[in-house]
Amino acid sequence: MSIYDFSVTGTDGQQVPMSTFRGKVLLIVNTAVACGFTPQYEGLQKLYDTYKESGFEILDFPCNQFGHQAPGTDEEIDSFCTLKYHTSFPRFAKIDVNGDKQEPLFRFLKSRQRGFMGDGIKWNFTKFLVSRDGRVVERYAPMTKPEKIENDILRLL
Repeated sequence: MSIYDFSVTGTDGQQVPMSTFRGKVLLIVNTAVACGFTPQYEGLQKLYDTYKESGFEILDFPCNQFGHQAPGTDEEIDSFCTLKYHTSFPRFAKIDVNGDKQEPLFRFLKSRQRGFMGDGIKWNFTKFLVSRDGRVVERYAPMTKPEKIENDILRLL
């Protein structure tokens, strides 16, 4: 099984094969718009602006499982992020990252990089770094700011 074997749902409801991102360094993040970590969108966008031309992508997956901090529709979330934080990286449909209805991609990511206290994602803005060949190389806690990940991204680019 590879990260490229999965498809995810775009904000338009269409399936997006992960193979679309083959050959790129990926930072996959579960996010929320009403979270104490939401200002990390600024740092994420800065990383994206700096490295997207070098083959870097951020994949944003809103999640409402933690304190209901991602309310609203996919369209409302996308509008908020675009208007308030000027994000331009790909955003996908709202998902669950834990439990019976968890997004299969996140089940896979968690199986490749366990967290400090096991597999489960503990909060919004957990981040997974994926190499160009699809290996899940690192998992970062929600409090890890995007700028702290920059050197790891550079090593993979």
